[in-house]
Amino acid sequence: MIAVVVAGVFGLVVGSFLTVVTARVPEGRSVVSPGSRCPSCGTAIRAVDNVPVVSYVLRRGRCRSCSEPIPLRYPATELTTAVLFGAVVARVPTHWAAPSYCVLAAGLVALTVVDLERFRLPTPIVVTTGAVGLPLLLLAAAATHDWSGLVRVPVAGAVGFALLGLVFLVSPRGIGFGDVRLAALCGSFLGWLGYRVAAVGLVVGFVAAGLVAVVLIAAGRVTRKTRIAFGPFLAFGTLAAVLFGRDLAHAWLG
Repeated sequence: MIAVVVAGVFGLVVGSFLTVVTARVPEGRSVVSPGSRCPSCGTAIRAVDNVPVVSYVLRRGRCRSCSEPIPLRYPATELTTAVLFGAVVARVPTHWAAPSYCVLAAGLVALTVVDLERFRLPTPIVVTTGAVGLPLLLLAAAATHDWSGLVRVPVAGAVGFALLGLVFLVSPRGIGFGDVRLAALCGSFLGWLGYRVAAVGLVVGFVAAGLVAVVLIAAGRVTRKTRIAFGPFLAFGTLAAVLFGRDLAHAWLG
């Protein structure tokens, strides 16, 4: 439980950084400078007003300078990242793999926010997630003396790329090539946990996307031609597989 709490607190800090990433990376701006600023008036945010979630609550969701509402997605991103970090530490097979899957969770949170707002999956976020997170699996393999997972990483990644690539070729308006890259990334991480876990992640993502689309169409909120971001569903399926993939695979495949 101590490890889970520590991971959750660290997740709050990372989530605060992700709010900067999601706002600046799609526009090609630096995530380092300038410092955090109010999205409405551009005033630099003081350190006392930059404490994840707490500052938002104390300021009642408004900027100290201009009193304009601060988007709810900021504390939502911080809280979601914190919860996922704690869940990853609690659920992954070995704590040695926890850092890698926390990196994956952070990357998927950022990509989900951007895709929902802009219908984009920025390549820099995908590449950075893989470049930071996948090498950490090498450390986990060395610490646990289990090298079989590393063999599955490129195989599952290639399968994810091929499957979504085929969907992209057949229906280029259905998904973007960013989804293909994301499938390769998610497949690689899930491959370390097992081929069946990787299959669960992909299936859950497609099923969730299909169910939501059917509900929205039935409710008259969208039509069959309405563009719906697929990245968040792939992210959801991947995180569900990381946390519950073995249980779901056992229930599904026996």
